[in-house]
Amino acid sequence: MRNIAFLAVLGLFAVPLHAQTPAPAKQAEAPAPKTKTQLLGEEKDELKAQYELVLQKNKNSTVDQEADYTRLILENKFFSERAYGDLNLTRAALDKIGYENKLADERFKALTSPQSGELQKLMLDNKMSDEMSKKLLAEMSLQLAKLKLANDVQAERQREQLMVDAKEKNEIDLKLKRMDLKERELRLEKTLLESRMAQLDADLSMRGKKEEWKKEANTEPMYLDRPFGDGRLVISDRRITLNGPIVTHTANYVTSRIHYFNNISSAPIFIVIDSSPGGSVMAGYRILKAMKASRAPVTVVVKSFAASMAATITTLADKSYVYPNAIILHHQMSTMNWGNMTQLKEQLDLAREWEKRLMMPIAERMGVTMEDLRRKMYEKNSDGDWEEFGDKAVSYKWATSVVDNIEETGLVKNPDYETEAPNKRQLDEKLDENGRPYVTLPRLQPFDFYFIYNRDKYYR
Repeated sequence: MRNIAFLAVLGLFAVPLHAQTPAPAKQAEAPAPKTKTQLLGEEKDELKAQYELVLQKNKNSTVDQEADYTRLILENKFFSERAYGDLNLTRAALDKIGYENKLADERFKALTSPQSGELQKLMLDNKMSDEMSKKLLAEMSLQLAKLKLANDVQAERQREQLMVDAKEKNEIDLKLKRMDLKERELRLEKTLLESRMAQLDADLSMRGKKEEWKKEANTEPMYLDRPFGDGRLVISDRRITLNGPIVTHTANYVTSRIHYFNNISSAPIFIVIDSSPGGSVMAGYRILKAMKASRAPVTVVVKSFAASMAATITTLADKSYVYPNAIILHHQMSTMNWGNMTQLKEQLDLAREWEKRLMMPIAERMGVTMEDLRRKMYEKNSDGDWEEFGDKAVSYKWATSVVDNIEETGLVKNPDYETEAPNKRQLDEKLDENGRPYVTLPRLQPFDFYFIYNRDKYYR
């Protein structure tokens, strides 16, 4: 009964720890998807928690088993000592009985023969008592052997449980090491990927730098105080393009750059004319005044064609250079007027005043009078359009010198890579009812006139 009660108590201590743990709290809403490394980290933490739980469980089980084992040893020792004590008592009783038997024998010998029957009876009683003592001793020895066997079985079970716990611990340790190795491999893979991405970024950046390098000449423009010599003209990036009709936007474009370049330095400024038919006298006059007021010398370069107001700007510049085959054209200012006779006379007087202000300096530059200049225009052409090639124009002092070689050191960017921005100064070309192209010139300011070469009525 005592062993049965002990086993019942042992069963109570052997209840799994997880049966005593409270129910898990209600989970929160599902979080956002996690990375592979975060999932491995959480799995690693969960395995560590399970490992600590198993260790605690094993510790509790080991403590209980050690307590049971100690109690069994104490009980076995107690039963053994009690059995040995009972055995000693039995032996003492047997010895006492032996002594008493011997004493009885002596007494029997002393007694008369009639007492022999009683002696035989006592001997039989002693023999029966001896057999009973042997039987009791055998039973106690058997019980002691059973207790020892039970202790051995319990010890073997505990050893097996310890082996199972050790195996489970080793498996968890192995799994944790594998998880740690996997995590290290992932970190190494991530590092390699980041290194590769950095290398790719560096390659792309280097490729972009090479492309940027190809887009430019990577040379500095040449800023020469004397840019012209031996038929060669060196133009820096302080250049201003003047093409197409000269209108208000054109004057704004040219004059603002003249002022800007003056604010930087006094190095030469170049106004480069590829082709310009002329335009507004007011806009052209603004350009001339900006050229005269410039601290930096302003040089005009004509590559193809300059007429009317553009030719006036070329001739009145302090220095101007033309290709030998470029064409310079001078003529009288022409315009269309309307109004009553008084208004027409006023407009004619104003036109004559503009002609005087613009044509007189040209005549003075050529060393002739206004009348001589006007006469020569009609000697060359019945329309009064006096055009000359560049080399001949220089002889008439319409330009300073002929240039054979122009070096554009300021064009350092590859034009093939540049995106052409819409030209706000470009006029829209249209077709009239006869299918002929034309361009509508902007409305003139009050007291302004167009001084433009318009032989085929392209400008209207």
